[in-house]
Amino acid sequence: MSNTAVVVGVGPIEGVGAYVAKYAAKTGYHAVVAGRTEQNLQAVVDNIIDDGGKASYVVTDTTDESDVKHLIESTEAKGPIELSVYNAGNNFFGSFLEMEAEYFEQAWRVCSLGGFLFAREAIKAMLPRQKGTLLFTGASASMRGKPGFAPFTAAKAGLRAMAQSLAREFGKQGIHVGHVVVDGGIHGDKIASNYPDFVKQAGENGLIGLDGIAETFMYLHKQPRNAWTHELDLRTFQEDF
Repeated sequence: MSNTAVVVGVGPIEGVGAYVAKYAAKTGYHAVVAGRTEQNLQAVVDNIIDDGGKASYVVTDTTDESDVKHLIESTEAKGPIELSVYNAGNNFFGSFLEMEAEYFEQAWRVCSLGGFLFAREAIKAMLPRQKGTLLFTGASASMRGKPGFAPFTAAKAGLRAMAQSLAREFGKQGIHVGHVVVDGGIHGDKIASNYPDFVKQAGENGLIGLDGIAETFMYLHKQPRNAWTHELDLRTFQEDF
């Protein structure tokens, strides 16, 4: 039985969740990937296995409590969880005055409520061993609000504040809680498919690389207990901040 890493919010192969899972598998973990789209999850698992790693998937809606509980239970059945990553969260954008309450609430449900459900169940699993890492993917909106991004900002800022609370509550019990602010566009499939002109305008060095993001997650996870970092922010050298 291998120790496990569970990553929720996994989409296409060229995405943050997939890359973090791939890097975890390269270090010897059985990577369990979770998300809503089975086709994407299967592709990620196949990619990891083709590279010589161990992986499986669990279709999961992070806003559904029973789904999240099943995810953690299924992962623990394959081996003790040592690394858990919450990467779910769409980029909710829209006109504030024309925005429906349901849309604002959905941003909160995906980013904040889902983060709470996943964190609670992951910590429950890791806490008896007094060992484990829980990492959250943040964004520019975690730090500052921009026009048009009110629901996303409220949700991601809330997730960041919760991560701080969890770090202070569970750090002394052996759980390393971290938050990674990805401050800028990511050079992955989503932005390439949806905003090709933006990718072209940004150029080779204008988007944050997936390898660098994944390496940062694994760096936090591998830190010794007497030198833990709670938060890191990532951006290209061209990014204004």
